[in-house]
Amino acid sequence: MKISVYSLLLVILFLGACGGGEKPVLKEKGEQKVSKVYPAFNGDSAFNFVKRQVDFGPRVPNTEASIRCATWMMQTLQRYTPHVQVQQFKARAYNGLILNGRNIIASFNLDAKARILLASHWDSRPYADHDPDPANHRKPIDGANDGASGVGVLLELARIMHQHTPSIGVDIVLFDAEDYGPPSDLQTGEGNDWWGLGSQYWSRNPHQPGYQARYGILLDMVGVQNPTFPMEGFSLYYAPSVVKKVWDVAATLGYGSAFIPEPGGYITDDHYYVNKIARIPMINIIHLERNPDGGTFYPYWHTMGDSIDKVDENSLQMVGEVLVKVIYDE
Repeated sequence: MKISVYSLLLVILFLGACGGGEKPVLKEKGEQKVSKVYPAFNGDSAFNFVKRQVDFGPRVPNTEASIRCATWMMQTLQRYTPHVQVQQFKARAYNGLILNGRNIIASFNLDAKARILLASHWDSRPYADHDPDPANHRKPIDGANDGASGVGVLLELARIMHQHTPSIGVDIVLFDAEDYGPPSDLQTGEGNDWWGLGSQYWSRNPHQPGYQARYGILLDMVGVQNPTFPMEGFSLYYAPSVVKKVWDVAATLGYGSAFIPEPGGYITDDHYYVNKIARIPMINIIHLERNPDGGTFYPYWHTMGDSIDKVDENSLQMVGEVLVKVIYDE
């Protein structure tokens, strides 16, 4: 991934403590308890979607692998909905290079006025600038967890929504050119807007004029084994009620140990621009951890080790089940 991580310097006023598959969930109805059955999320299927992306090679803008992966994602989504758009754009990278980006948008239940937005970035980092071997610092990474994992979950959700139309409208946006920020040895602490180029473009030029959604959910680095998802700082600042909604759902499914009801760091990710520019309250489900060296992201972040063997089907399953319940409870 990504950009800069800010320590929490302010005490965030929150809404109180927080706190899939074909699983029956009991609900009260008068004197009776009725069981609501949710569509089954398949973690193995989501993993296969992750692997297919990684198999193309590093998905860096302006490369053949990027073009081929974009075509595959578009064709995959077209199997699940006729409402698929590819938003082509050009963006200037930190080094002056013009990037040919592609945001891919798929819509479900298009007639519904009330909508929610689900997103992830699909490009991968051009630099393994945190790799322990300095010789790798200018090599591109697979981005199996950092990028592909979130997309894998969303493609599986698209398959589910094709079979079970949700009552609310859902738009999936796969952002390009999120991770083309300057390498670590050229970072100055300024210029964060060199990151999230695809989400910045979409936020200023949504796929539908005047597009609005009740809220949005961004997925990033959700495939790591034994994930920990604290409440990311910008999510709490811009969309505290959405954070509470999602973390409460995770708790009801028994995933409270992963969806930690505690504030995390501020991450300048795609959701930041959707909040700031498009004015859609959007949260970020992102794995954050505290390493002995003070790091926040998982050990293979921005390294050559961010490969498919680091992705855990169980983590994809958990995140997918949470989103299924969020979607089908609307």
